[in-house]
Amino acid sequence: MKILVIGGTGLIGGHAALYLKDHGHDVTIAGRKPAAGGSALAELKQLQGDYVAGTFSRDDLAGYDALVFAAGSDIRHAPQGGDLDAHWQRANVEAIPRLFELARSAGIKQAVLVGSFYPQVAPELIDSIPYVRSRHLSDQGVRSLSGSDFKVCSVNAPFVVGAVPGLKVEMFEAYTRYAEGKFAPLPFYGPAGGSNFISTRSLSQAILGALLHGESGKAYLVGDENLSYAEYFQAFLRAAGNDAEVPSLDQEHPLLPDMALYTGRGNTVSYEPDAAETALLGYVRNDIQRAVNEVVAQYRG
Repeated sequence: MKILVIGGTGLIGGHAALYLKDHGHDVTIAGRKPAAGGSALAELKQLQGDYVAGTFSRDDLAGYDALVFAAGSDIRHAPQGGDLDAHWQRANVEAIPRLFELARSAGIKQAVLVGSFYPQVAPELIDSIPYVRSRHLSDQGVRSLSGSDFKVCSVNAPFVVGAVPGLKVEMFEAYTRYAEGKFAPLPFYGPAGGSNFISTRSLSQAILGALLHGESGKAYLVGDENLSYAEYFQAFLRAAGNDAEVPSLDQEHPLLPDMALYTGRGNTVSYEPDAAETALLGYVRNDIQRAVNEVVAQYRG
């Protein structure tokens, strides 16, 4: 297939783009800025545009067989000091379905939205947290466009960990330095609670599986391992060769702040993805330590 990956200059979309290319597809990545120089992504065909500002045209999207959208806005992209609720409304609720409508009108026949797990694992948050509501409404809006001429489904992921060669992700660089003990006197601990986690490799496999086998109009909840946040940080220490213990403490962590934990510090989001859906999408499980090892190796190197 000829595939356009919007958000393809970032970690999730970038890994998916490289994975799709490795599996024989003709891939173009799109983002607001060019791919990082010297990264594996810089070797791919590129299209520049901003889906929130509406700068993609029908002609930009014409000629592609499929669209993968991995550019939804989260706390990392939120404006400083601005109206967050208005931002989520504009960037997720309005702009994402509008982009998929444009893709359908341009003749793209199938599409996958990479979304968030929160609306499916914690639906009670939809009414109380604007970010979660925006993810829910964008997912609903996109899947409502499915029809005989436009096959569209969503792959909704938990916390994602992994690496793309040459792409710097500041969060994971900081986690690596922390695991090496370079943030002293910050002690080793994880905030109370936990979540499901998935690797970029597993998520990319699920994205390809959704393109090839996904049911139109379906929202797929994907995931891999359930870990406490302390266990997650422990995986980074293990990868760095640091045998220090990482306890779980009921206090905010500067590298995993409370604002990033929408279910709240002290709460655990634990689930098993549907076995039949996992088989259909064809992604591996028990991949988190391998992915963390890959991350740490990149930043230590």
